[in-house]
Amino acid sequence: MNRTAIVTGAASPRGIGRTTALLLASQGWNIGLLDIDPCDDLAAEIVATHNVKAFAATADVSDETAVRTAIDDLESTLPPLAALANIAGVSSPVPYLELPSAEWHRVININLNGVHYVTHRIAESMVTHGYGRIVSISSTSAQRGGGTYSKTPYSVAKAGVIGLTRALARELGPCGITVNAVAPGPIDTDIMGGPITPDRRTTMAADLLVNRIGDPHDVASAIAFLMSEDAGYISGHTLNVDGGLYMH
Repeated sequence: MNRTAIVTGAASPRGIGRTTALLLASQGWNIGLLDIDPCDDLAAEIVATHNVKAFAATADVSDETAVRTAIDDLESTLPPLAALANIAGVSSPVPYLELPSAEWHRVININLNGVHYVTHRIAESMVTHGYGRIVSISSTSAQRGGGTYSKTPYSVAKAGVIGLTRALARELGPCGITVNAVAPGPIDTDIMGGPITPDRRTTMAADLLVNRIGDPHDVASAIAFLMSEDAGYISGHTLNVDGGLYMH
């Protein structure tokens, strides 16, 4: 497979992005890494471990100009861009009545506008190849109106990701591109406010049907499936990876 998957938000050692990049590389994907923090060590690890090409670029996803420049660099270095995992995001536990305007815009700009900026640039390349897989991270917070660590602006942004996913699936489908979202429930990553304590883990698991909190691999494997050839008849879908927290 001489194709590249772009993964945003892969710098965190305990994050979904890093786990996804390593899993996709193990399946033969070449990997382009895009994060506000350097990912050169991860790119080197991927090359050494999985015998594929990998390259890292640095950009804030909420800066459209920086995003386009970074993806231009990735595209010039790697095989054709065939898949995108939009994973970069931030949490926001601020209650609505205490919410500063700057915090609202920060969360929307990274979690929603950032997904748009990255997707728009990569979709331009996918259209020229007539093929693509786009998967973005939403959240059960979008579907349940919160109820997670993060509150209102996070829920709004993640709901926007679902709307964007459906609209893009409709527009880009004729170009051979599928567009889907993954909505995680509680996952043990730093976006949950740091490592989850045993007491908090027990409380969170009480709402689930599988008696455990999710881990990054649970989400990464769902992303990898939606990027696979086996998922070619799935588009415009939001796949919940949430231990049964939200049924719809």
